[in-house]
Amino acid sequence: MSRRYWIPAVGLGLLFLSAVPTLLPRYAIDLIAQGMIFAIVGMGLDILVGYLGLPSLGHAAFFGLASYGLAIPVTRLGWAPWAGAGVGLLTAAVAAALFGLLAVRCRGVYFLVSTLAFGQVLWGGAVKWTSVSGGYNGIPGIPRPSLFGWSLWEPDAFYYFVYAVFVVVAAMLVLFVLSPVGKILTGIRESESRMRVLGYRNQLYRYMAFSLSAFVTGIAGILMAYFNTFVGPDSLHWSLSAQTLLMVILGGAGTLLGPAGAGILLVVAQNLISNVTERWTMVLGLLYVATMLFAPRGVLVLLRGLLAQRRPSS
Repeated sequence: MSRRYWIPAVGLGLLFLSAVPTLLPRYAIDLIAQGMIFAIVGMGLDILVGYLGLPSLGHAAFFGLASYGLAIPVTRLGWAPWAGAGVGLLTAAVAAALFGLLAVRCRGVYFLVSTLAFGQVLWGGAVKWTSVSGGYNGIPGIPRPSLFGWSLWEPDAFYYFVYAVFVVVAAMLVLFVLSPVGKILTGIRESESRMRVLGYRNQLYRYMAFSLSAFVTGIAGILMAYFNTFVGPDSLHWSLSAQTLLMVILGGAGTLLGPAGAGILLVVAQNLISNVTERWTMVLGLLYVATMLFAPRGVLVLLRGLLAQRRPSS
């Protein structure tokens, strides 16, 4: 999609999101805020899937670790919410740095299985280690902090806080993928042997991308803990990772904007469909099948092609 189309489209999208608290009811505002949190996860995962070709089924691990890393010191030790957020991000970053040393050595299905196993081990730990994690009951009562004198308990203030984080993360990731490092990642995805011959340390770049992807996912985990004021083992479960991977596939791997838009739309769609039928997972499954049949590279890539066909030839 040329700049003629995507810059106005992104501008209109951001303008709409900024006006949501004045346009929609409270329920819809909270829903879109939740959608933006998942959009951050989708963009973080897209760094791996779209730019390195490494699909992960364990990214919920970093989402949940950040949430628990925030919740435990704040609720058990009485730490300030911002200090707890720092602990949560550090927890996700350290876990990514350690596990990434092993994960980046794997390729294809081996990478997929290793990330799945890592996430499920942490999920099992959260379920069994009840003295720390609360088990299935989780950890309730996570307070929201204040920012520049504004209490994030105010619904509109929290919405704009999530919106600001979403915009900053999206801008940073766009700059990252447009940078020389982003081009190197794409080159590694296309031909590892060629990049190795050119002198690039492929494994180092994969490690950097994995760590960045996990850190961005941890940011979303912090926001979701504040949003729900609760964290439970479901935040570590593989089904959350699968949902995020679905966002990337539906939106279009390697586009960033596609997974972000899909993250918001899927959260809204999931809630709307679940109000109509209990079989909402089947509907989402059919949506995935339709995407694979008619837009295997994602909806955004399909729209690019349609717009290119409509563009008059010079």
